[in-house]
Amino acid sequence: MNAPAPMIRLTTQRQIILEELSKVKTHPTASELYDMVRKRLPRIGLGTVYRNLELMAESGMILKIEVGGTQKRFDATTDEHYHIRCSACGKVDDIDVPVVKELVAQAANTTPYLILGHHVEFTGICSACQKQQKTHQTH
Repeated sequence: MNAPAPMIRLTTQRQIILEELSKVKTHPTASELYDMVRKRLPRIGLGTVYRNLELMAESGMILKIEVGGTQKRFDATTDEHYHIRCSACGKVDDIDVPVVKELVAQAANTTPYLILGHHVEFTGICSACQKQQKTHQTH
């Protein structure tokens, strides 16, 4: 578990970013969130959205998901949970698998490092991409 970061003030901009992020389960990128937030705050800049997302993630208000070398994605669900990424289209979903608490303890016993956290990412092919692959195979 990460050490709690200092709480940041929930400005109007951050409130709207959090509300828009909470409406979706798609784990959007910063630019996708920017497009969503801009509908409510037309004058907001992309840089402002990026900076706020980073600050909100550092403070633990939201989760920053850095998956398989792709763009960072963001998640309003901050309790510990795992993600699965489609290796075909890059879509990221939550996966309902219990978090293995013993993993951190086992790792701590094998290294002199102070473990701050861990990241488990499952990869697979989403159902839409599976259907698309089947369609291509039959033609």
